[in-house]
Amino acid sequence: MDGENERPGFSIRDQSFSARKPEPGLYLVATPIGNLADITVRALDVIAGADILACEDTRVSQVLLSRYAIRRRLVAYHEHNAAEAGPELLAALQAGKSVALISDAGTPLVSDPGFRLVGEAVERGVAVYPIPGASAVLSALLASGLPSDAFLFAGFLPQKETARRQRIEELARIPATLILFEAPHRIKDSLADLAAILGDRPAAVCRELTKAFETTYRGTLPALAQDFETMERVRGEIVVVIGPPAAEAPPSEADADAILSGLLREMKPTEAAREAAKLTGLPRRDLYQRALQMKDGA
Repeated sequence: MDGENERPGFSIRDQSFSARKPEPGLYLVATPIGNLADITVRALDVIAGADILACEDTRVSQVLLSRYAIRRRLVAYHEHNAAEAGPELLAALQAGKSVALISDAGTPLVSDPGFRLVGEAVERGVAVYPIPGASAVLSALLASGLPSDAFLFAGFLPQKETARRQRIEELARIPATLILFEAPHRIKDSLADLAAILGDRPAAVCRELTKAFETTYRGTLPALAQDFETMERVRGEIVVVIGPPAAEAPPSEADADAILSGLLREMKPTEAAREAAKLTGLPRRDLYQRALQMKDGA
């Protein structure tokens, strides 16, 4: 293979892999969130073979590349230079190049500016390929032991107390497990506000996931808030997972009868059953039969 067409290679232990050049398009490549072994072979192949490799911080990404003997020129793309670097990457994509985008850790576009680049690439008809892998959001959800059938990732809470409490009140109404990122110097205040507004919900605070000092604290929000308040200093990357609100008990037969009784004073049984169903969530057919019985009884 001549030098002009030779692609960079990478090695894992004693095996060597020759990276293939990906098809033109934007590749969103997930990278490890701590443990460098949590990288997929496909991710390494794309990182080593793409025409352009864009990353948040070249120093951070260079650690991963060095671990797998990948020698590449890195292009910085982050929140502060997106206005300048973005158009250059888009021009390369429209020229038929392959661009691999990686974040400092985890899956690109999750709490980073990559989504703007993807949106503009889609508008221009550029192919976009996700290369799945490590994710702090999903890792924390797995470790928490909390319901995973429905969950919402809400990013970081606002820094100021008033805005933070307002945001928590908005999240309180969502019938799903909540997942939040938080900075170590704000975790105590955030847990205190979460406990005050969300009450006795089960939760987990996951710190330094996949790293040497990985720790998961589990308990109710008030208990976790109290535990962290007594800690001298909190370090590391933190993900907070909060269980969904408890399901409301269905209205009792007496409650349904009281609602129907009031509605029947002004409505026919059909209309009363329809309105009662909206208010209680109970089957309209059952409420209609009950309304007929009450009407006859009266």
